Amino acid sequence: MDDDIDYSDIEAKYAVAYDDSLDNVIIIDGVPIITQAKQQRLFEAIQKRFNTHAEVDMPIENMHIAYGDDGNSKGYVVVELESPEAALQAIRTMDGYAFDKKHRFAVNRFSDIERLTSMDETYVEPEEEPYKQRGHLRSWLADPSGRDQLVICRRDDVQIAWHNRTTGPEVAHSRMRWTESYVQWSPDGTYLTTFHLQGIALWGGPTWERFMRYAHPGVRLVDFSPDEKYMVTWSPDPIQVPENAPQSPQFFSHEDEGNHVAVWEVRTGHLLRTFPVSAEENAAPGQPVLKGFSWPFLKWSGDSRYCARVTPGKGISVYELPTMGLLDQKSIRIEGVVDFEWCPLGDKDKDALEIWNGGKNKDLPKGFKPPRDNMLVYWVPEVQNQPARVTVISVPTRQVLRSKNLFNVSDCKLHWHPQGDYLCVKVDRQTKTKKTVFCNFELFRMREKDFPVEVVELKDPVLAFAWEPQGNHFAAISSNDPNFGVVAPAVSIKTQLNIFHLDGRGDFSLQKSMDNKTCNALFWSPRGRHLLAATLGSTQKFDLEWFDVDFGNEARQGGVGDADDVKQIGAAEHYSITDVEWDPSGRYVTTSASFWRQSIEQGYAVWDFKGTELKKEVLDQFKQVLWRPRPRTLLSREDQKRVRRTLREYSKIFDEEDEAADASQALAHREEYQRRVAEWREWRAAAREALAAARAEAGIAPAQSRESRKEEQQKHTAEVHEWIEEVLEETEETLP
Repeated sequence: MDDDIDYSDIEAKYAVAYDDSLDNVIIIDGVPIITQAKQQRLFEAIQKRFNTHAEVDMPIENMHIAYGDDGNSKGYVVVELESPEAALQAIRTMDGYAFDKKHRFAVNRFSDIERLTSMDETYVEPEEEPYKQRGHLRSWLADPSGRDQLVICRRDDVQIAWHNRTTGPEVAHSRMRWTESYVQWSPDGTYLTTFHLQGIALWGGPTWERFMRYAHPGVRLVDFSPDEKYMVTWSPDPIQVPENAPQSPQFFSHEDEGNHVAVWEVRTGHLLRTFPVSAEENAAPGQPVLKGFSWPFLKWSGDSRYCARVTPGKGISVYELPTMGLLDQKSIRIEGVVDFEWCPLGDKDKDALEIWNGGKNKDLPKGFKPPRDNMLVYWVPEVQNQPARVTVISVPTRQVLRSKNLFNVSDCKLHWHPQGDYLCVKVDRQTKTKKTVFCNFELFRMREKDFPVEVVELKDPVLAFAWEPQGNHFAAISSNDPNFGVVAPAVSIKTQLNIFHLDGRGDFSLQKSMDNKTCNALFWSPRGRHLLAATLGSTQKFDLEWFDVDFGNEARQGGVGDADDVKQIGAAEHYSITDVEWDPSGRYVTTSASFWRQSIEQGYAVWDFKGTELKKEVLDQFKQVLWRPRPRTLLSREDQKRVRRTLREYSKIFDEEDEAADASQALAHREEYQRRVAEWREWRAAAREALAAARAEAGIAPAQSRESRKEEQQKHTAEVHEWIEEVLEETEETLP
């Protein structure tokens, strides 16, 4: 009787789940082949390496090794760890670890190897996908007029537009809800980045088709390598991988859970590595407060071969691309390190690198100098009796190239010249009473032997510093206002604009200092020479001032004589300004007020390099306007010199094209005006005829014309002359 009763539902409800997972078991391949007599010594060495480098507890009794018939081991060790998390930590840290000169570990889960061994070994020919032709990603550079593009975001609308000198932007492409937050160009303008809840997408080509998408939910920030090969994304939400998530190089795996930063290969979309970011324990739910986090999280070397991040107080971790493995399997340990910066690659370095990579140590030009190694600079603060220190090292050799001690240091900022010619260490120093702060510029000459250092001192704290991108000038904004650092940031204070240059003796000296300013931000033209000083973040001042730092040289060439080298060539205001950006040519600059930071009069304005306003748009819910960057020119140095020599000939052609464009524009406006006037007159004649027909049908006399009404009014108009007497002056005189 009991055999007929079904107990399956009860058995399923109260079934005991047995954990038969082997996720806590790892296999270490690539270990030395030994005999059984050396087993204990090998286990102790492996245990020590894992405890030191991975901080994983690995009991020797949980380590097992297999031997062959010849008595030698088979080159791998099986280890049972205390938890799957410990196994994950061991894989992340020790996979690829160099045990000695001949052996490098390959660490994997036992379950992953078991899954791979059970796969069907029958080869199946993959289906060949038809080739899909894509548009050229740099097609915009072939514009006959050589115009630049810009992207404009307003509400949910994103527009890609051509910039015209005399008319407004010419929309080339527009989409609604193209992004859910903002957009960003890649460094060379090849891709447009859009942000979505599921991740980011890259767009490009003449039709703006999607190039690639990268699944990183909640992504907020993105940073590209200088050559656009790699990309870093960050999300405040930790990575979570569902059970049924797809498994491929383009998606996160369970090993990435809990991390915030991801590194991708742009062209393939492959995920290279993820990193965790620590969070405060008392963070509000859904709003984690990250500590020790600054963006960019990873900083790129000039040639994109390396990226690095700093662990404050401990050291700098340098990773090789594309493997994202730690350089030499260890970080650069620097006690007390605060920050670092890579030396950028200048035009000279890029030319040398192209020749070097193309020649491969053969067929190199006579007298050719190989490109210099990557360099980075870091600084360490004062600790007890140890002075602060700035150090330049070479990568990958880690050789110290230059070091300098600093005293009474409050803070340091590192500023490389965009061409890698100079390094400025802005040192904030305290007086002996520690009540006031002044500033020093430690200027390293990176193209000279032993990197000599020159010191330039300012008596006041510095708000902003900027190198001239193509030249030997730099600008700094200082302030001696007693309200500096006391009043709210939105309140403007008095500042001084200081411009320095490389004088005839080869030293950096003050070229000009201007007082009674309110500017707090500096923006150099990409071509150098022209500088825009702006007042940002203030609720009282919105000043814009343009300067030509080489005006005197041009004036002397024109026969004017000894003229001022720095001249203000323009001044204006942009109410509620929040952002400033130069176009790639250095001929135009945009200023904008974004509704993200400003609630009134949002929009943007376009100016020329002299401060003449060309266009201004007030747009409700305006977000951002960004110029599309341009890649490095393909012309050789000889071709560029030839263009400069014959620039007047090209200028005549460009002037003729501009005059033709202006004439055609004026003609188009005149034709449009005449067409509309003709349409108006035709409508008026038709209206009169319709009115006359309606009055005749109703038996009403025809309406008088304007001329007849005017004559009738003149007949019934009488002229009235009115005399007005007025005493202009009255004089009293007493007669004798």
